[in-house]
Amino acid sequence: MSTSTVTPTATPPVGEGVWAELVGQERAVETLRRAVAGERHAMTHAWLVTGPPGSGRSNAAKAFAAALQCERGGCGECRACRTALSGAHPDVTLVRTEQLSIGVDDVRELVRRAAMSPTLGRAQVIVVEDADRVTERGADALLKAVEEPAARTVWVLCAPTPDDVVVTIRSRCRRVELATPSDEAVAELLTRRDGIPYEMAAHAARVAQGHIGRARVLARNEDARRRRAEVLRIPAALTTLGECLQAAANVVDAASEEAGQATQDVDAREKAELSEALGVGTRGTRPRNAAAALKDLEEQQKARTKRLQRDALDRVLTEFTSYYRDVLALQTGGTARLINADLLTDLQALAGRSTPVQTIGRLDAILACREALETNVAPQLALESLMISLHAP
Repeated sequence: MSTSTVTPTATPPVGEGVWAELVGQERAVETLRRAVAGERHAMTHAWLVTGPPGSGRSNAAKAFAAALQCERGGCGECRACRTALSGAHPDVTLVRTEQLSIGVDDVRELVRRAAMSPTLGRAQVIVVEDADRVTERGADALLKAVEEPAARTVWVLCAPTPDDVVVTIRSRCRRVELATPSDEAVAELLTRRDGIPYEMAAHAARVAQGHIGRARVLARNEDARRRRAEVLRIPAALTTLGECLQAAANVVDAASEEAGQATQDVDAREKAELSEALGVGTRGTRPRNAAAALKDLEEQQKARTKRLQRDALDRVLTEFTSYYRDVLALQTGGTARLINADLLTDLQALAGRSTPVQTIGRLDAILACREALETNVAPQLALESLMISLHAP
């Protein structure tokens, strides 16, 4: 594996500067800090940052990119750090797709950018926050750039697990694995960074199961807490086939509505901006190829809405998993702290009228539903199958 020629520099201590928000990731931060400092064999040209959702993969990658540009190794205060973290630094490219995948054309543009020499900073850093969404053809285009990078180029790829990235690419990257931060670490961050009262922060951290972004939303947004409470009332209500089908429809409709609300304004703005750029409507004209460009935008917007709907459904499945995990803990006499302790009565009732085997079967059904959604099974069908599998005895 070749190494990059980034100039060594001193770095601030773990937990300070650009590293401050990477709670519970001391081991990973230390690895990245050694690379920034230029320690022997510590730096390389391609990195793969992995970790469960909410562990801070993107934050770690951006902090690393900022530290590589900073003369003080990631102070978090200088112009280089601020612009790198925000995506405004000319030598840091932050890629996060709103689509279902990153195609070959997008990857080729990144490869072209990676071949450029840095203009202001110490390195040309390409951060791909959704490397698991790169298509097969895109991966082929990326491979050569990772194998034979420019002397001052650093690739930082992010994915949930190493297996989410094709083997030919991950074998050429140095891995940095993030852990799920503790509830205490997440609560402390929310209190320190966002000024959230500790009791609320601790509750949000516990029910978010270490997902920092989700914990922040739950702590600050009453509607998010209400939607979560509605989801967790579903399992106890699945007593008839009709209720199962209705619950599936309600969940899918709610996810679609949430995705639509999130994209409505930006969709309208994008369409207006494109129409203006194309000159559509100017003195009644409609330039050639305008229809094709508008249709392409519409397809991209549909793909973005579909992704957001999937994300909303995935949150529902995560809440269901926490619910049945608690049921199983009660059934087996486990000592683990309940995630949904406020629903103890419902949890005890289901634990008492079902068996651990049945509960494990329901957890397997949730996993099967998640896999079905990933393979483009219609959400309505996938959720109906799940609700029937969760049907209470």
